Amino acid sequence: MQKYTDKDAALKAYDLAKAAYGRFGIDTEAAVTAARDVPVSIQCWQGDDVTGFEGAAGLSGGGILTTGNYPGRARNGDELRADAEAAFGLIPGKKRFNLHCFYAEPDGGKTVGRDELRPDHFRKWMDWSTAKGIPLDFNSSCFSHPMADSGWMLSSADPAVRSFWIRHAKAARRIASAMGANQGSPAVTDHWMPDGSKDYPADRLSPRERLRDALDEILAERYPAGTIIDAVECKLFGIGSEAYVVGSHEFYMGYAVSKQIHLCLDTGHFHPTETIADKISAMLLFLPGLLIHFSRGLRWDSDHVVTFSDDLRDVCAQIVRTRALPRVNFALDFFDASINRIAAWTIGARSLRKGLLEALLEPTALLVEAENAGKNHERLALMEEFKTLPFAAVWDKLCLDEGVPMGADWLANVRDYEERVLAKR
Repeated sequence: MQKYTDKDAALKAYDLAKAAYGRFGIDTEAAVTAARDVPVSIQCWQGDDVTGFEGAAGLSGGGILTTGNYPGRARNGDELRADAEAAFGLIPGKKRFNLHCFYAEPDGGKTVGRDELRPDHFRKWMDWSTAKGIPLDFNSSCFSHPMADSGWMLSSADPAVRSFWIRHAKAARRIASAMGANQGSPAVTDHWMPDGSKDYPADRLSPRERLRDALDEILAERYPAGTIIDAVECKLFGIGSEAYVVGSHEFYMGYAVSKQIHLCLDTGHFHPTETIADKISAMLLFLPGLLIHFSRGLRWDSDHVVTFSDDLRDVCAQIVRTRALPRVNFALDFFDASINRIAAWTIGARSLRKGLLEALLEPTALLVEAENAGKNHERLALMEEFKTLPFAAVWDKLCLDEGVPMGADWLANVRDYEERVLAKR
């Protein structure tokens, strides 16, 4: 199941790969280091099927759905943190951990309204973050709640509903800033609202006016510099909002530019044949930065486990080619309850890291040189030749340097954890 049987064989293969890339002026050691140093934010909700800790049996309301019932789902914060640690040991490179608001753990198991959440309700997460050296990111949670049953949250025409979600989003930002101060690194805070209509609405403008005004009120509260990065996330459609989503790409693109905040582009939130790769260089001309949510769209659904696909590779290549790594935050956003959840995390995170490494190994300077000389045949030929350079050997070297399994060896760790821990839940 693994390409190499031992470390020595892997290192010999790497030496050959190093020489092959070196002929094109690529320093593989520098590429490995750069790929390892890009933080990838791993989503907590893959570990418990987006159930959270409010006592709900599963998702309800808000335009999202998870399917499957693979044994061993995390049932509380301690189990979710243990599962995340099991995945961390199989994923090379710097990591962050991404939380939603409804993963709060109030003292004594008390029930706290989402509009009343405070930083101390996430103290266990912050202590764990400090102990493990894994910074946290954060999200407001505008779904799976009685106030989300109508499908309209921040854009609701009902002032009571709208006010509730405004208070919730404000609480989320307050918590995120506290997390950022605690860890000495800004908590990237994503605002996604699934507001929309199942069928064609007569009035498309009013909900967007209400959403704009609500966001203005939420973002008016200022926090210390370096504690929070706000991002707004668009979507083409959702379950129950097939015809109209208030927070479309055009809405949030305009809003992010006007407020000079980050725009979140989810790779599965657009038309099935649409890629975000070309949007990156355009948006970075006008924004301070981007948040990229890596998911995998499959027909109508957007939250399949990320794979080392052409789409992922194109996105990573565009970010590297535009020298935008410092301005892009990388995060995973998928949930599949039909397979082992530790494996899902590992597959997705390793695939994204592979995409980053491959992009950093590209001899981009040669492509640009051929392009500037008008030799587009050479540019195309080089792009094709680079595809067959011995990338896998460099990936194995990255894994060796990080002390994580090469190839498919990590599956043995997942089997062991499943037998020792997951099967007993």
